[in-house]
Amino acid sequence: MEYMYGALLLHKLGQEVSEDNLKKVISATGASVDESKVKVLVTSLKGVDIGEQLANASMMAAAPAGGTGGADATKEEPKKEEPKAEAAEGLASLFG
Repeated sequence: MEYMYGALLLHKLGQEVSEDNLKKVISATGASVDESKVKVLVTSLKGVDIGEQLANASMMAAAPAGGTGGADATKEEPKKEEPKAEAAEGLASLFG
């Protein structure tokens, strides 16, 4: 998670999200740097507009869930219970 936070911090400060910059941010916190995590994150963020993705995420979080505003979500469906007597009769017929 700290690697993602580091990438977001670099983006916020207008710095390039590169392996070297991300390593500097992580090591500045006192944590040891995992080279493979840095490479995977930087590679996965290539070609991604972080600002646009953050704006989309903010819009999705602010959008209403739709429908009735959650009024129906609080109602619980009554559980359908199988009659125990009928189940016991079925088992009794197996054992004669």
